[in-house]
Amino acid sequence: MVTALASAGCRADAAQAVRPNAGVIPGIEVLLSDSLALVAGKRIGFVTNMAAVDRFGTSGVDRLRAAGMNLVALFSPEHGFRGSAGPGERVASSVDSATGLPIYSLYGATSSPTPEMLANIDILLVDLPDVGARYYTYITTTVNVMRAAGPAGIPVVVLDRPNPIGGAIQGNVLDSAFRSGVGLLAIPMRSGMTLAEQARLAQVELGVTVDLRVVPVANWTRNQSLDQTGLPFLPPSPNLKDLESLFHYPGTCLFEGTALSVGRGTSRPFHQVGAPWLDTAAVLRRMEAARLPGVRFVADTFTPVDPGDQKHAGVSVRGIRLVMTSAAEYDPTATAVTLLAAIQAVHPDQIGFVDRQFDRLAGGGGLREALLAGSPAGAIVAAWGPGIREFEQRRARFLLYP
Repeated sequence: MVTALASAGCRADAAQAVRPNAGVIPGIEVLLSDSLALVAGKRIGFVTNMAAVDRFGTSGVDRLRAAGMNLVALFSPEHGFRGSAGPGERVASSVDSATGLPIYSLYGATSSPTPEMLANIDILLVDLPDVGARYYTYITTTVNVMRAAGPAGIPVVVLDRPNPIGGAIQGNVLDSAFRSGVGLLAIPMRSGMTLAEQARLAQVELGVTVDLRVVPVANWTRNQSLDQTGLPFLPPSPNLKDLESLFHYPGTCLFEGTALSVGRGTSRPFHQVGAPWLDTAAVLRRMEAARLPGVRFVADTFTPVDPGDQKHAGVSVRGIRLVMTSAAEYDPTATAVTLLAAIQAVHPDQIGFVDRQFDRLAGGGGLREALLAGSPAGAIVAAWGPGIREFEQRRARFLLYP
C-alpha cells in the first residue's frame, strides 16, 4: 500500500508557522504541521543525515525532538550521519553525542536494518537529501529500509524533498541486468524524480511489500531547482560541495570508471576531469566544435590531495573544467559522453576504462563499447531516445508533483 499524504491546509505548529503558499516546504516541516497523527505516540526510527534540514537550516533530528516526538534510533546512509565519510568508506555504528541516540550505519557491516535494530521501533521515517542522479546510493538505502521494514510490519514514511537539479530527464536507462548499489532502478542517469517518487516506483517494479507512505513537499513544481526554492544547500557528501557540482554529477561521475580524476581532493570535485597526460588543447578543440548548449570548457590544472579514489594523488594534473552557463539548456550526460569520446579519440591507449566500474555507472556495457568503437557522441545520445520515452510512460503513475 502507498499513501501520499496531502500537504494542503497546513496549520501552525508550536515551533514555526507554516502557511499555504509560503514557499517550498520540505516534507519534514509538512509532517510536523500537517501530519503529526502519523508519528504521535510512536517509537520513531529516523533514516537521515545532517544535510537534511528545514527551510531555516535546522536538522530534522532537532525538529522532531523539539516537537516532542519519541525518537529512539537514527540510521545513516553512505557518508555517515555527519556526511563526512569518504566515497565507499565503510562507516561503523555509533552513538550520537548530542542526543545519546544510537546511530545504526547502513553503509558498514550491514546495508539493511537488522531485526535487532528494528526491535523497538513502531515507524520509520526517511529524510535523505538525494542529488538527482541515478548513481547516488540514497535510493538504494531507502529500498533496503523498505525491504527490512515490510516483514517486520513497520510502516515507512518518506519525508520528501525537491529534486535539487529539477525535473529534466537525461541519459540512458539502466539495463536491469546491471542493477547495483549505484544503479538500483531502471531509470535514466538523470530521472527528474524525487526520492519519494523513486521509492514509489521501486515498491512496484522491485516488488517490495511494505506499508509505504509519503509526506510530499509543499508548493514545489518539477521545473524548480534548489536555488529557485529558497531552501538552503548543505553538502550531502564531501565531494558534492555546491549546487553546480550536483548538476555536473550525472555526467562527470562516469569518469570514475576511467583513469581520469574527477577532481576529488580539490576544491572543485565533479566540476573537472583530468590526468597528467591529458592533451587539453586537442580535447578542447573537439569540445568547442561540438557546440554543446549550457556549458563552456576551461583548460585548468589541479593537484588532488588525499583523494578518496587515489587517482593522481599529489600530482599536478592537466584538466578540463566544466562551467555551467544555463541550467535549463545543460545536459550533463550528453556533455560527458562528448567529452569521453573526445578523450578516447585523442588518447585511445590512456583513457583507461575500468570495465566493471564504468559499466555499473553507465547501466550496461553498451556505452563503453560504443565509445571504444569510435561511435559519434551525437549518435550515442540519440540512441537513448526510445528508452527515455518508455521511461516517461512508466514513471507517470508514480509522480507527485506537476
